[in-house]
Amino acid sequence: MDQSGLDEPEEPTPAVEHRLDQIERLLGPVLRPGKDALRAVGGMARPAWQQATNIESRLPVTVTMAVAIALISVLPSRVANHPRWLVPGLASVLLLVVLVVNPMRVDANSRRLRPIAFALLAVISIGNAISAGRLIVDLVNASGIRAPDALLLTGAAIWTTNMIVFSVWYWEFDRGGPAARALGTDPYPDFLFPQMTSPEFAPPGWEPHFLDYLYLSFTNATAFSPTDVMPLAQWAKLTMLGQSAVSLTTVALVIARAVNILK
Repeated sequence: MDQSGLDEPEEPTPAVEHRLDQIERLLGPVLRPGKDALRAVGGMARPAWQQATNIESRLPVTVTMAVAIALISVLPSRVANHPRWLVPGLASVLLLVVLVVNPMRVDANSRRLRPIAFALLAVISIGNAISAGRLIVDLVNASGIRAPDALLLTGAAIWTTNMIVFSVWYWEFDRGGPAARALGTDPYPDFLFPQMTSPEFAPPGWEPHFLDYLYLSFTNATAFSPTDVMPLAQWAKLTMLGQSAVSLTTVALVIARAVNILK
């Protein structure tokens, strides 16, 4: 068949090409995030939290754990564990061991310290849970601490310790812990942070650090439910459920009792 009669497509004129270039420059900032997202989905680029990155500093965790130990040590005798030195003393020794062996950073070699770190968390968690239980029993029975200011301070100390402890639990277990997260071997997060779903609003090297888990724990303890960070793993959902239940019970009873005393 003779193809000579078919029309050849016309080449764009220089004026049209110039106009197209102008349109592309104008729409470039709008289209670029979508292009970047497609490249990421296609495997051409991965976010920092899915890659091997620098080791996280231990300093924020150490400071918050020291605060939790201090809060436990100043609880009133009515709700404190006895002997009073047992829980804060044991927790201080375990924290000191962690600092001596690996004072500044969490690395692959610090995996052997995880049992000690878990023991430290367990000591503070159990001690604070017992204190919270004693406070709740006193509140239900309308006994114990009488002064509303002392009651509110005691409830705030237990609530803050609970918030700190859960933040460290989240930090220790999400995607296998800080050392495993630094290696970037697990592509499936246990917690979905906003920067993971909207990477265009985060710096290129963003990845979750301890302060992100502290914020997660604080919002869960105040809102009694997930806010902007969603739990994906079953252990994460159950842990957040337990934290919300403890926080809600403590806050509701303490405030109700304080208001009743003021009346």
